[in-house]
Amino acid sequence: MSAFPVPTVHTLAELRERVAQWRARGERVGFVPTMGALHKGHLALVEEARRRADRVMVSVFVNPTQFSAGEDFDRYPRTLAADVEKLANVEADLCYAPAVEEMYPPGFSTTVAVGGPAVADLEDHFRPTHFSGVALVVAKLLNQADCDVAVFGEKDYQQLLVIKRLARDLDLRAEIVGAPTLREADGLAMSSRNIYLTAEERRIAPVLHRALTEAARRIADGEPIGHVMGEAREQVAAEGFLIDYLEARHAETLARVARRHDGPIRLLGAAKLGATRLIDNIAVESAQ
Repeated sequence: MSAFPVPTVHTLAELRERVAQWRARGERVGFVPTMGALHKGHLALVEEARRRADRVMVSVFVNPTQFSAGEDFDRYPRTLAADVEKLANVEADLCYAPAVEEMYPPGFSTTVAVGGPAVADLEDHFRPTHFSGVALVVAKLLNQADCDVAVFGEKDYQQLLVIKRLARDLDLRAEIVGAPTLREADGLAMSSRNIYLTAEERRIAPVLHRALTEAARRIADGEPIGHVMGEAREQVAAEGFLIDYLEARHAETLARVARRHDGPIRLLGAAKLGATRLIDNIAVESAQ
């Protein structure tokens, strides 16, 4: 346990004052945006940012603009006190926890329209307003943080590509870094929403990752993509998942792929298990 608590600020003015002090000393600034309910996966992102920067700040903000009607905005876990304690263990320098009114004050009326990887018929098909909300809040946070590097997890792979495109297109200062997905011992991708799983659903949940892993191995070995992915969908559905998508896509553009040599391939899946929606992805390794 760190002997030093992590300072927490709630306003943009306070945040900018802290960052200005770091910059005046010539320090490199790292940033990890989160929605809180922190777990080991988030803390691994902080550690990655620490390797790339002198100072690391973490935002905790449950962003309303990326939730659609009927999603879990109201019940999304909010655990700021516990989050700040965890950030002390990885020696974060600052927690930024703005209120909704600080991020979206009265009269706020700007939106962000996104294309490219945001319109790949994956998450965007099932959550059509999601990436506009993500792009809006990330653009604001990166501007507010004035950071040199920002670290995002690969678990939300389509989101990561959207954010990389956003930063390039808007000439944002920050270098966007993707960090590998951290997993439980049985392969389940760590997620704040895993707390929604019942004990039986938690037992079944790793099937999604196992199916993706096996499919990636078979595709790397040269088996036809369509056949392999069809069998992966059958395997996942047989365990009680309701599949939104289980797809093989180009790893850089998310374009559809039909053959192994169509480019680097990423397998992406999203499926509901009971009331919980799980997402995961895995790279298809290059042929040796």
